[in-house]
Amino acid sequence: MTRPLECHYNSVMRTVEFRRLLSPENALRVRFLLEHGEVTEFVVQLECIFDDNWVAVIRYDTAHDFAHCDRLHPYEPAQKTRMETRDYNQALTYALNDLSKHWQEYRRRYETWLKKS
Repeated sequence: MTRPLECHYNSVMRTVEFRRLLSPENALRVRFLLEHGEVTEFVVQLECIFDDNWVAVIRYDTAHDFAHCDRLHPYEPAQKTRMETRDYNQALTYALNDLSKHWQEYRRRYETWLKKS
């Protein structure tokens, strides 16, 4: 007598990764993991060209096991702010919307910091 095959699907994970150009010198780098339709981790980062190099300017992510925003500075430690969101799905949506809407402001702020050096 043959036994039926046993199939176990403990988790269905999918990684989504893309780069969205906002202009020739500004882009969003996006990466997130989905498990059963829920975001389990993510990174959304604004990258801008300064002196012919891509530089991370501001980043939302789930490193350190919580959703937060790192405001990156060229000469000082990053300023970390915890995101007060219901879950990672909501945090990812917020991050995408914020950086898509305010990227020019974040770039200008970083440029100002660079000029003060």
